[in-house]
Amino acid sequence: MRSMFTFLLLALTFPALADGPSDNIPAKVRPIPPRGIAVPDAERKGLEEGLTKLAEKIAAIEAKNDTKRTRFLPDIRIHHKAVRYALDGDEFFDPKEVATARDMIAEGLSRASSLLETGKAAWMDVPGEVYLGYVSKIDGSVQPYSLIVPESWQRRSPYRHRLDIWFHGRGETRTEVFYYKERHNNLGEFAPEDALVLHPYGRFCNAAKFAGEVDAFEALDDVKSRYKIDEDRISVRGFSMGGASAWHFAVHYPDKWFAANPGAGFSETPRFLDVFQKEKLEPTWYEKKLWQMYDCTDWAENLSGCPTVAYSGELDSQKQAADVMAEALERQNLRLKHVIGPKTRHQYDPSAKREVIQIMDSLARLGRDRSRREVDFWTPTLRYNRSAWITIDELGEHWEAARVHATLDDGFTAYRLVAQNVTAMTIEFPAGTVDPAMSDRLQTFIFADAEGQKGQVVDRDGPKTDLSFRVSFHKEGKEWMAGPRRATGLRKKHGLQGPIDDAFLERFTFVRPTGTSKNEKVTAWVKSEGDRAVRRWRTQMRGDAIVRDDTAVSDADIASSNLVLWGDPESNAVLKKIADKLPIRWDGDNVVVGEKTYSAADHVPILIFPNPLNAEKYVVLNSGFTYREYDDLNNARQVPKLPDWAIVDVRTPPNSRYPGKIVAADFFDEAWKIKTKKD
Repeated sequence: MRSMFTFLLLALTFPALADGPSDNIPAKVRPIPPRGIAVPDAERKGLEEGLTKLAEKIAAIEAKNDTKRTRFLPDIRIHHKAVRYALDGDEFFDPKEVATARDMIAEGLSRASSLLETGKAAWMDVPGEVYLGYVSKIDGSVQPYSLIVPESWQRRSPYRHRLDIWFHGRGETRTEVFYYKERHNNLGEFAPEDALVLHPYGRFCNAAKFAGEVDAFEALDDVKSRYKIDEDRISVRGFSMGGASAWHFAVHYPDKWFAANPGAGFSETPRFLDVFQKEKLEPTWYEKKLWQMYDCTDWAENLSGCPTVAYSGELDSQKQAADVMAEALERQNLRLKHVIGPKTRHQYDPSAKREVIQIMDSLARLGRDRSRREVDFWTPTLRYNRSAWITIDELGEHWEAARVHATLDDGFTAYRLVAQNVTAMTIEFPAGTVDPAMSDRLQTFIFADAEGQKGQVVDRDGPKTDLSFRVSFHKEGKEWMAGPRRATGLRKKHGLQGPIDDAFLERFTFVRPTGTSKNEKVTAWVKSEGDRAVRRWRTQMRGDAIVRDDTAVSDADIASSNLVLWGDPESNAVLKKIADKLPIRWDGDNVVVGEKTYSAADHVPILIFPNPLNAEKYVVLNSGFTYREYDDLNNARQVPKLPDWAIVDVRTPPNSRYPGKIVAADFFDEAWKIKTKKD
């Protein structure tokens, strides 16, 4: 068994801010990750030879076609990928990392040999820190994570353990090799007795947003497939950038955790960038609306359903994150538990740390509360649409505040629901969770809209004998009615609501054009931006984007992927097939949006829309994720930059902030149509 020791790396507490005002110049953006050091030829040759041997071992395991072996292949492939990325991307930043890469290859070879010979993953049978991997649904890439397994853990024990998710701090050189060295035999800031601690890699440096958010859930699911986890004793925690991640997961998924423990970091965009970057913000109206996606201060009332203990050093400038959250909570008549380390800067004070441990342990003993009689939930988007037993199915209008306040009366006879900007919702309790006292009495639902509309709906079914319960409602005009809305065409719903960046939270495929276009400026722009999107996915999201020629797109691709179509209807065969079914008309001469017409010779539409070939998936035109190189310099900038559609004038060259001159942009309405002036 590996010897275990605890140490605190400075990398764990990298501040979330970057270099201050010097990073506010879009024309002088430094690359992240930066360019690495030169690797001596002999060292490079040795690593290449090691990778070849490891690839041969991986192929030998695959050739056995034995699921008992192949299920553990990601635990080996993460070693190969880490070193391959570092070599191909010039991502060694310290000579010691070359030695780490050799260690990774050696461990990968050892694991592969053991798996080949015994059919078992021996690294899974010991407590301590273990480095594991999974295959992501987004791009098929293998992604690493680190797990701390307590000494009390036993493989055959039926006991289900508490699990804490710990999000790491900002690290501009935290590539897979760096992460492996950082996590190797490191228990981290907290290692609660009898608990597992998941340290997600988070796809590099994005504060667990976008693909980083998906990474945390995919890593968690992978842990659950290997170890017995108590679903009611999972928490989210972190420090610095990791504190920002913890705030994000707490307010957006308040029903999933027994507690949240954010430390330092940031919790919103505009005030943080003003204070820490001294940045003069001049957002467009749609950028300002899109801040709502990740500004946790807007979502503060959701913490009524998630016990939260924040930590800050008294002298830490990042105490601002908890301070602004406390202000937001006060407006909801909630008081934040904020533990402050006296005379402490950007680190944990020992006495404050003990207090945090005591509180979190107490909350873990209580576990997640599944029997709440009252739920408050706020959201501006159906991407995040549920808390406890309330799911919001439709909004009146996206990016306007939507709220549900739901209570069950003392007699278990009626729900009272106050809704704002909500047109459909579901109440659901899974099997075994309905209080038997509710019996068949629970059939009455009393609605009160924020707009003053009231009504009463009776559900004739009531709870079922397995103590489950589910009922949906929708609004017809001003009246609430039982049952889901009948499908009458496209409508925004969870997972199909935009904005453009939403397409990259699920499996996607870049579709490049093989035809030719008469518009040379557009052709050049498409080639440049398409190549950039592939490159950006590799450097910032640590995966190889799936790329197909338009002539090679299969029915399986259409069924399984969001299709990102590059080119115009002349050059891209898939786009030509669906062009007349999109809300923006685009032919060889014009781009038409509502009553506006733009020349197709020098304008390109960017949009997201349900795929006409498969309405359960998106189609995206000419865009990767929308934040650019300038935004890499500070995690608070990493928010969606474009709404559901935009028109780009390609006569203005792309830069570190925009893909060209944005001459028009907006959200589609709830039926995925262009908004009219009246709207």
